[in-house]
Amino acid sequence: QVQLQESGPGLVKPSQTLSLTCTVSGDSITTNYYYWSWIRQPPGKGLQWMGAIAFSGSIQYSPSLKSRTSISRDTSKNQFTLQLSSVTPEDTAVYYCARGHYYGHWDIKGQGTQVTVSS
Repeated sequence: QVQLQESGPGLVKPSQTLSLTCTVSGDSITTNYYYWSWIRQPPGKGLQWMGAIAFSGSIQYSPSLKSRTSISRDTSKNQFTLQLSSVTPEDTAVYYCARGHYYGHWDIKGQGTQVTVSS
């Protein structure tokens, strides 16, 4: 059974870069044909898909966040990472990593990690 675990700082200052890592167990991030996503949920709002890296290594981002988002992976550690630059308090949210079957889709996600942007 696949499990996903997010890790990273819980507090980031405005204008800095938010960096999170997702460690996957029970499955390989190169297994056909899964897509590994980052999702977030700001306070009082719904889930927002941010982007994903496919089993092949291809990447797609949400158009609204594309200019500030970078997703990468380390296959030797079975991890994938999120970097979100130039953060503002509006980026405060619970961040999740997830597995799905195509870009924008997920059916399993981690427990989530709270990230607060504040000085």
